[in-house]
Amino acid sequence: MDETIVALAARLAGLEETDTALLEPLCAAARQRWIARLRQGVTEEDCGQTLPCAAAFSAAAEAVAGAGGTGGVTSFKAGEVSVQGRTAAESAALAAALRAAAEELMAPYACTGSFAFLGVKG
Repeated sequence: MDETIVALAARLAGLEETDTALLEPLCAAARQRWIARLRQGVTEEDCGQTLPCAAAFSAAAEAVAGAGGTGGVTSFKAGEVSVQGRTAAESAALAAALRAAAEELMAPYACTGSFAFLGVKG
């Protein structure tokens, strides 16, 4: 996996560079999901840097949703040491924004994730 994609996903998710072990498989899986959604006739090369960027956004969303789903400490200070985190609602909002950004980036190249029946008599 491209280290640049993993580093971007880490920054988007608010993770330290050393916490990227989970991001590598998430980035690889996100990249494969985007490739599977490419419109007919569109290749990975046609997307240029958009596909890796969208994969990073998608992986960051998964990391944020996984890490922040339970909420947790939002602020703690002991002397010179300060720890801050996100609430579950903040994590969910950030994950949704990252997913939306990835969808917007890939809109010219990928099929939508939506499915609808059109013209079906009920």
